[in-house]
Amino acid sequence: MKLVQHLLENKGRDLISIQPDASVLDAIKLMADKGIGSLVVTENEELKGIVTERDYARKVIIKGRSSKTTQVADIMTVDVITVSSDMTVNKCMAIMTKKRCRHLPVVDDGELVGMISIGDLVQAIISDQQEEIEQLEHYIAG
Repeated sequence: MKLVQHLLENKGRDLISIQPDASVLDAIKLMADKGIGSLVVTENEELKGIVTERDYARKVIIKGRSSKTTQVADIMTVDVITVSSDMTVNKCMAIMTKKRCRHLPVVDDGELVGMISIGDLVQAIISDQQEEIEQLEHYIAG
């Protein structure tokens, strides 16, 4: 069973973050530039929250707020669900399904060490299943 640490080893531990006092417009531009759907919100390297495209749609667009003048702190999720690098992919998938989230910051011993997405988990599960199918095919073929 793959662990979060295996995902981070493959995809890297680079984190794209933004400050809570940044504008929502800056956050959306950064997400677009990096091709990602969320940013960790940090201050002095401490996790303060997470901001996602969904937050933008629900808390800015629908409410008619200005992306230029609204701060990330005004729309970010502060009760961040995190996982550790020793958690299994299946456990993370269960958390994402139950909590209806698409991104999980990875925190080890109080330190933010990475981020995983639903896409990372799906890719890992498909890879595990493909390996199992190949092993069964080799076993059957003798």
